[in-house]
Amino acid sequence: MRLAAIDIGTNSVHMIIVQVRPDLSFEVIDREKEMVRLGAGGLDGRKLTRAAQLAALQALSKFERLARSHQVDDIIAAATSATREAENGGDFLAAIAEHTGIRARLISGTEEARLIHLAAVYGVDAVTPTVVMDIGGGSVEITLGEAEARLARSFKIGVIRLSERFVGSDPISRRDERKMVRHIGEEVDRYVAQIVKEGFGRLIGTSGTILSLGAVATAIDNGNVPDEVRNLRVSAKRLRKLRKHVTSLPLDERLALPGLDPRRADLIVAGAVLFDTLLSKMDADEVTLCDLALREGLILDYIRRHGRAIARTDQYPDVRRRSAIELAERCQWEGDHARQVAQMAAAIFTQTQHLHGLGDREREWLEYAALLHDIGTHISYERHHRHSYYLIKNGDLRGFEPAEIEIIALVARYHRRATPKKDHEGYGDLTPDRRRTVRLLGAILRVAETLDRSRHGVVTAVTLRDRGTDLRLQIEATGDAELELWASRRQLDVLAAELGKPIALARLPKEAPTPSRARSTPARRRQSIGD
Repeated sequence: MRLAAIDIGTNSVHMIIVQVRPDLSFEVIDREKEMVRLGAGGLDGRKLTRAAQLAALQALSKFERLARSHQVDDIIAAATSATREAENGGDFLAAIAEHTGIRARLISGTEEARLIHLAAVYGVDAVTPTVVMDIGGGSVEITLGEAEARLARSFKIGVIRLSERFVGSDPISRRDERKMVRHIGEEVDRYVAQIVKEGFGRLIGTSGTILSLGAVATAIDNGNVPDEVRNLRVSAKRLRKLRKHVTSLPLDERLALPGLDPRRADLIVAGAVLFDTLLSKMDADEVTLCDLALREGLILDYIRRHGRAIARTDQYPDVRRRSAIELAERCQWEGDHARQVAQMAAAIFTQTQHLHGLGDREREWLEYAALLHDIGTHISYERHHRHSYYLIKNGDLRGFEPAEIEIIALVARYHRRATPKKDHEGYGDLTPDRRRTVRLLGAILRVAETLDRSRHGVVTAVTLRDRGTDLRLQIEATGDAELELWASRRQLDVLAAELGKPIALARLPKEAPTPSRARSTPARRRQSIGD
């Protein structure tokens, strides 16, 4: 399964695209990021600005196209602090859905903290009680736990929020810095005291702000920018030194700091003061940097909640086949019978291809119609062919074009009872070529369905021989096939009319059945069709 996860944050919009492995871990195969400053001027209940929304929508539209190019099975998107606080946050989410098709959900600060913790301890070995800290543009998340967070809180002290409120000069004045530190303490002191009392063995820092601070602090001390920040340990002393340095520099000198993304130069002051203050309050000696955060947490949470669907994706990698099987299972299908019919139908199609001239696409439609032909019995047996038509049309089949769904539904409808007529729903709207396709595939499906009339899988093979003036349909069976022979003779005329030749039916001389053949041959065949 391939998934895309998008974090619609206060400062940046991030996306990762992952391939989920059979062991339910994942591998990142692509990523994108745009710093859109969605929360700039829009925090504390104010409206998101039009310019910020437009920038975010443009980024998300690009992300959606990239995700679809990777043929992802699902896009998971979450909006955080800026959107959940904004007066027009709901309107913004609606605009995302309208313009990009992405249905983002608004998550609480506590849920955001839980998901970040999930990602951090996945990325960094955390066998002891661990604190995870994430500094965003609008909020800070701090958790304590092991594999799961036992304590999880979100605080409205993100770097955009603090910068707008306390950074009134460049460089920041000592008075404003003290005000910022005092405000941070008022927000977090009681919670941090609880964490310190419970104790922890490691502190993990995630988010772009913390990774940037760690990289810059290391570069200043070592004289070169680290090649990799993942799992890099940075001492609290280095970060204290960095705080003192950046609070003394004007913007043009901060832009020259080694390892600093220029787009973060205006926010690095609040980030350095905030991070150093939190580390000091926790009496932490060092922080382990982790480049996994909310995006990865969304992926891990999805994997935990959709294990069965992921296993189904591994079993049926093709989205069309997987979607058809899922619809069949929702309708409580008889899987063995459907696969048997699909196998017989495919064999008849292939062996008459020189007469009808249809190709692989039409063969695929026939197989899907065969797999789904009886799902209408989920509603009732009476008129179940019509119910199958309705369920296929409205079954949310993914990966199919609307015209393909219509053809598959019609072929399933015509597996019994009336043959196609122009006044039938859907059929009369088709082009003449498509009507001929439906008639032929429906006729093949009629015969294939009768070849498992007893639903015991006794027919193991069918052979159609063209003898010039007619066709000879021979069947091989491992048991009593009288019911299949009787039922088939009643439907052969419909197929003969479409192929333009009469069809004679015969059974090859009966072999003494062996237990292994009676069981294993249909099983191997069914796997090739249904799987």
